[in-house]
Amino acid sequence: MSYCYVCPHRCGVDRPQSINDEEGVFGSCGCGLQPIVARAGLHMWEEPCISGTRGSGTVFFSGCNLHCVFCQNHKISSGSVGREITVKHLREIYYELIAQGAHNINLVTPTHFAEAVIESLQSPLPVPVVYNTSGFEVLDTLRRLEGKIQIYMPDLKYVNDIPAIKYSNAPYYFRTATQAIKEMYRQVGSYRLDNDGIMKSGVLIRHLILPGQVEDTKRIIDWIAQNFKSGQIMFSLMRQYVPCGRAQEFPEINRKVSDDEYGELEDYLLHSSIEDGFLQEKTAASEDFIPCFDESGV
Repeated sequence: MSYCYVCPHRCGVDRPQSINDEEGVFGSCGCGLQPIVARAGLHMWEEPCISGTRGSGTVFFSGCNLHCVFCQNHKISSGSVGREITVKHLREIYYELIAQGAHNINLVTPTHFAEAVIESLQSPLPVPVVYNTSGFEVLDTLRRLEGKIQIYMPDLKYVNDIPAIKYSNAPYYFRTATQAIKEMYRQVGSYRLDNDGIMKSGVLIRHLILPGQVEDTKRIIDWIAQNFKSGQIMFSLMRQYVPCGRAQEFPEINRKVSDDEYGELEDYLLHSSIEDGFLQEKTAASEDFIPCFDESGV
């Protein structure tokens, strides 16, 4: 019997190997231990240092250890779409993407399948591995990933606990995520780019601006500026919020970010000490950039 503590929910349940097993108890993620993949392919819509010219070899896992009501990948984060595969097949997918020219292998929402991910990376890959996460991580799991992950790409979603609980069922999110980010940085150090501007290692922190949460975003910018110096991490301020999932149940976030909100935050970031990173154009806030989760590449 093995009890699951891979994420901050610390469910402590004996998860089944497969979603089809009759024995075992499903935890907060609602998934068994075998990885479920909704799509695998070259992804051109990540930050330029990740997608580059050939694309990021992206593996979209189904399910999630976070439960954001506005999730743009709601179709798969709810766990209702995807194909369950073996660890051996998962590693085969990595090499198929590498053969297609992927700059890296990009694992999207992998935390609840951490055991399978660790097993799949027992032997190093010839390209960097990106751990693309909500930031809601425990240190024990991250330490088991040390040496297997070259690029950490965590979200830093909230400072305020109220929206973290209301929109993502994530109590103590800020404390949890900031501790995790510091551990990620300890493992991989300051970011490195190759001569073509492609990231080889490091930490890229992402923050998705939510409607009505201008002050929370400013506090996130402040925390990053206070904890990292120029040349240490990269920061991506994301304007791509589109009401998805259950956002219609929450009128205050059932809209896009306004021009005034974004303009204020862009100005705040440009006047901070953060120098390395990315901004998004208004056109990024479109459902056109949400991938088709049709199990292609799986």
